[in-house]
Amino acid sequence: MNKLLIVGTVAFDAIETPFGKTDKILGGAATYIGLSASFFNLQSAIVSVVGDDFPQEHLDLLTSKNIDISGIEIVKGGKTFFWSGLYHNDLNSRDTLVTELNVLADFQPKVPQNYKDADVVMLGNLHPLVQSSVLDQMEKKPKLVVLDTMNFWMDCALPELLDVIKRVDVITINDEEARQLSGEYSLVKAANKIQELGPKYVVIKKGEHGALLFHNREVFFAPALPLEDVFDPTGAGDTFAGGFSGFIAQSENISFNNMKNAIIYGSNLASFCVEKFGTERMETLSKAEVAIRLQQFKSLTQFDIEI
Repeated sequence: MNKLLIVGTVAFDAIETPFGKTDKILGGAATYIGLSASFFNLQSAIVSVVGDDFPQEHLDLLTSKNIDISGIEIVKGGKTFFWSGLYHNDLNSRDTLVTELNVLADFQPKVPQNYKDADVVMLGNLHPLVQSSVLDQMEKKPKLVVLDTMNFWMDCALPELLDVIKRVDVITINDEEARQLSGEYSLVKAANKIQELGPKYVVIKKGEHGALLFHNREVFFAPALPLEDVFDPTGAGDTFAGGFSGFIAQSENISFNNMKNAIIYGSNLASFCVEKFGTERMETLSKAEVAIRLQQFKSLTQFDIEI
């Protein structure tokens, strides 16, 4: 069975949207990636750090999804990373109210020995130096390295970010970040420039407007499924990344055509994530529901036309 190594935050979030608000709930990029990847036939492990204020029930949830948590460090006397955000009416923009790095400030990732030969490495949104240190620990070159990042690191750690970007095969960012990283407004030009930085594949996420996949001069577009209920977009991008990397790890097929399927699988899982606050929907999601909605995606995009 193939192995997926996931690196990212396991955290607390407090979220407010036009549809309600939460107190501290389970969050973090690695959490969403792991829950999403658990729908595939593979072995996965999370590398992260939490404080001893992190409830055992959250760790038990990850274990129940067959996620190896031996790489999650628990710092005695430490406090878990906390983020709080307020979403505006369109849910496409948000204000960060609180960011408390806590134990994440001194995080030194330690890859479990039995995952140093992982087939696929999914580098969730973290400081680029942390992402690089994980790649340094791998004893075998992964078949695929996927990196997610954000504009914050482009603002405050650009040289380090460019260094790690050289070492990855796929980068996933949103349209605003792609424009900032490349200096190009056109997403086609932006993707071309980003490929010149190192990644063979560029995935540009456009939220409710779908996702684009670029490789050389080839382009693929996957729409987002129109949904009746969208409560909380937190973690949707990470859920997408978990579906994308999980599908690739399971299928062992690293080609442009197969990545098209991975984009659809990622978009499909992300469409569930937004239906409830935090990880709630992903915790109870069944494989049968995933399969039914996948068929809806197929119906949405499949047509016959005479040319």
